[in-house]
Amino acid sequence: MTAGPGGGTFEAATGDGPPLPPADAEQRSREIRAAVDGLLQIRRLTADQGADPRTVPADWERRQPVRAVALALEFGGLVPSSVDASGARIATGYRVRAGDRPGTAVVEWLGPSGSGAARDEAEALGACVPALARLGWEALLYKGPRGRRFLEVEPLGGRTRR
Repeated sequence: MTAGPGGGTFEAATGDGPPLPPADAEQRSREIRAAVDGLLQIRRLTADQGADPRTVPADWERRQPVRAVALALEFGGLVPSSVDASGARIATGYRVRAGDRPGTAVVEWLGPSGSGAARDEAEALGACVPALARLGWEALLYKGPRGRRFLEVEPLGGRTRR
C-alpha cells in the first residue's frame, strides 16, 4: 500500500477499527486516491494484454480480498463501521471480513445496538454493490443467521458454483 501520515502504511478501513478523526477526512481522501492509483498501476503492469485494469483484480487483491474490498468501498465513498478500544461497535457502516471460501470477502452492515443498522442493511448493502463493481468485484446478497443480510464478494468472473 502507500505511506500514510507520518510515513506509516496506509490500511483501508475494514469497519473493525477506531473511527477516523473528522479533521483527517481530506488527508484520508488523498491517501485512498493514492492507494487506488497505485492499485490500478499494479493491475496495468500485471494484467493480461487488453484487460481493463478497472475490472480485473490483480493477484495481490485475490490473495488479500478483505483489504482490497475495503479499499474499493472506501474509494466508493461508503462509510465504515468502527469500534472503541473495548471492541464495542460505536458507528454504523460497512464491515469487511474474510469469506468462508478462499479469495472471498463478506461485507456486513453493522452498527451499535439500537442504531437501526439491521433495518437499513438491504439498502446500504445495495449501495456497496456498484462501488465494488467499479473496481472489478462481484457481490451477491445473501440472508444469513437471524435474517441478517450480507454480501459475498469475489473477483468479477471468479465465482465458483456451490
